[in-house]
Amino acid sequence: MIILGDENIKSDRLCNIAKIDDIEKTLPNSTLVYRFDLEILKYCQINNLQSAVIVNTILELIYASKFDAKYIIVQNNDILLSSQKIAENYMFDSKILAVIQHNSQIEKIALDEIDGVIYEDYIK
Repeated sequence: MIILGDENIKSDRLCNIAKIDDIEKTLPNSTLVYRFDLEILKYCQINNLQSAVIVNTILELIYASKFDAKYIIVQNNDILLSSQKIAENYMFDSKILAVIQHNSQIEKIALDEIDGVIYEDYIK
């Protein structure tokens, strides 16, 4: 299980961006975090940049996978289980992450067989 943002576990370095121009201000070898944006997805794929895309719909999930996002952060809990099922069925390379506020939520996410979690504070 992937756990990003827990103070007790070493995590990928994440850098939040809102637009392509923000990328030049990020640290090298970091994973770019952003809300779904097709242009940023394309840019990251072309330039081999690791990305963690925050999605709210199944269509966004599919696009994020097709453009090689490392992590797909499912912010809409209504589609979380479906997202994981789709990712497994279509053998996505991307990993599905649920947004959590506290480590007490990890057990439920693990029992739901979601790839991992990311703390809400880690993506703000």
